[in-house]
Amino acid sequence: MGKLHSIESAAEFLGGLSPWTIRAWLTQGRLTRVKVGSRTMVREAELIALAQPETPAQAAARNSSRRELAREAR
Repeated sequence: MGKLHSIESAAEFLGGLSPWTIRAWLTQGRLTRVKVGSRTMVREAELIALAQPETPAQAAARNSSRRELAREAR
């Protein structure tokens, strides 16, 4: 399963982000929550993957979908 981080530990692991950012990413689905009893944990492997730089193709796909959403909103 790998190492698990609490929300606070995950925020620190990613360079001192706000724990609220981690909570938002969990809500948005950018991270997957793992419940351990009543605690919400995040897999370290997901944090590492999230911290990897985007490839140009990934950035283009992300920007393309944002442009499409903006067009639909008009």
